[in-house]
Amino acid sequence: MESLKKLTPFLSVTPQINAGDVGTLSALGFRSIINSRPDGEAPDQPPSAEIEAAARRLGLAYRHVPAISGNVSDEAVADYAAALAELKGPVVSFCRTGTRSTTLWALSEAHHLTPDALIAAAAAAGYDLENLRGRLEQRAAMSGGAAGGDVLPFTRATSFDVLIIGGGAAGCSAAASIRKRRPDLSIAIVEPSDKHYYQPAWTLVGGGAFDRAKTERPMSGAIPKGVRWIRAAAAGFEPDRNLVVLEDGGRLAYRTLIVAPGLTLRWEAIEGLRETLGKNGVTSNYLFDLAPYTWQLVQGLKKGKALFTQPPMPIKCAGAPQKAMYLSCDHWHRTGVLKDIEVELDNAGQVLFGVATFVPPLMKYVEKYGAHLAFNSTLKAIDGEKREAYFDVKAADGTVSRVAKGFDMIHVVPPQTAPDFIRQSPFADAAGWVDVDQETLRHKRYGNVFSLGDASSAPNAKTAAAVRKQAPVVAENIIAVLDGKSPRAIYDGYGSCPLTVEKGKVVLAEFGYGGKLMPSFPLDPAVPRRLAWFLKVDLLPTLYWDLMLKGREWLAAPKLLPHEPQPREENPSLDDCAKSKRLQGR
Repeated sequence: MESLKKLTPFLSVTPQINAGDVGTLSALGFRSIINSRPDGEAPDQPPSAEIEAAARRLGLAYRHVPAISGNVSDEAVADYAAALAELKGPVVSFCRTGTRSTTLWALSEAHHLTPDALIAAAAAAGYDLENLRGRLEQRAAMSGGAAGGDVLPFTRATSFDVLIIGGGAAGCSAAASIRKRRPDLSIAIVEPSDKHYYQPAWTLVGGGAFDRAKTERPMSGAIPKGVRWIRAAAAGFEPDRNLVVLEDGGRLAYRTLIVAPGLTLRWEAIEGLRETLGKNGVTSNYLFDLAPYTWQLVQGLKKGKALFTQPPMPIKCAGAPQKAMYLSCDHWHRTGVLKDIEVELDNAGQVLFGVATFVPPLMKYVEKYGAHLAFNSTLKAIDGEKREAYFDVKAADGTVSRVAKGFDMIHVVPPQTAPDFIRQSPFADAAGWVDVDQETLRHKRYGNVFSLGDASSAPNAKTAAAVRKQAPVVAENIIAVLDGKSPRAIYDGYGSCPLTVEKGKVVLAEFGYGGKLMPSFPLDPAVPRRLAWFLKVDLLPTLYWDLMLKGREWLAAPKLLPHEPQPREENPSLDDCAKSKRLQGR
């Protein structure tokens, strides 16, 4: 397991495991497991009892020492220390990202190891505990004999001019664009993953047209130079104090904040899906690990029924569900087996594509491949062993019935929402997305907070192409706020969906708010073109890695409005920043 990180010869930590991972841990020589995550924290989280049962079957000891994200209590630290004292090693400890387990270990060892040594050990394992230094010093002082009435020193939260939540396309691009404009600003990205992915190519991987390995790079290489990477997970926000709460309970202060954590794939929303995903002919290009399985299934299917599903909007890359269908059908057409395969797209919506201009050329391919379009059909459950999928189908009169459909292969796109810590935050709108003005991308209530990418409430297509245009807008507006001015860069809703209708041809759909066509080239955008295929397969990945993530804004210069003088009190960011400094100084 590549995710395993050794803190000491006795203890290693890892992100969330499942019952199937226990056998691997046993084979690696671990004798005990500590679960640091409370049950029910996320819908897709395996229950503690399930993992414990797997551990018991294999003879591993198991302890459940839950710690609340953002609020690791002294009681949890004491329970963790007791578990380490009782268990036989080597021990593996896990939580959502590994951060809480690392935090519990560091706090439990603070009585005899220095904060510098603990922070260095955590950093060597890839976990940044610098913001825990104050608490480590407090515990060390108490163990050294501080009297019960002694007042321990207040520790200020580490502060940044620009703090960014999320190290995906949105977070890294925004950081690069800001640093390009103001290299003297202190900028940090909070991101727990050590990998960065170019997700737009996963559809191509599933169609046998791209090497999956080229879509993955180390996160350290994606973070712009001069930007600090805080390898931790955000758990919440205190915007009235300009603070971000980390999973380990630490706080980070900011003058301006960019919220760009992406979205969450809700696999658990489809009953039975998690248990069969990656086997029994059930696949999805929305996962790095499964895109090659899609291509394996496509190559192996010679006859039978292939289903492709599309959930209710919004989702990232709204065209991806049908792109998987087109590339699969193209392969079956070229190999002469399409006539023996029944193809169906089950779409929870009512139209093939949201921008009417592109529906006719897409329908030509639907007809060419003989695919059946089932609208108002939402996947609700799946039984992999029986090879049956169950859909809620809405009739014209509004009645809904459950319909079972057999399959030999099914490509599933799960429902998608904002992450839970965003949905439960002061930043969320009624639907759970970060509530921003769709032009300036500034939060509607907190003037020094911005959002871009998939987590934003802006009604644009959730694509990497949209981020390419959003990042310079946010960069300009962040700097305006830091300078005490009003945001003046405007985002027009641009998004792009290169619809891979066959291997070698793409319908390059580019559009803005309201479905307004926004082609980058003086060509009819509704015509499938080989040039657009070249752009999708060869040029865009290079554009992403070497330009977009480096702050080189090719064809992405933002529209700027002239500054209008405003009274100081109308700029909430300055007042918020001053208020934060007063609160931290108390």
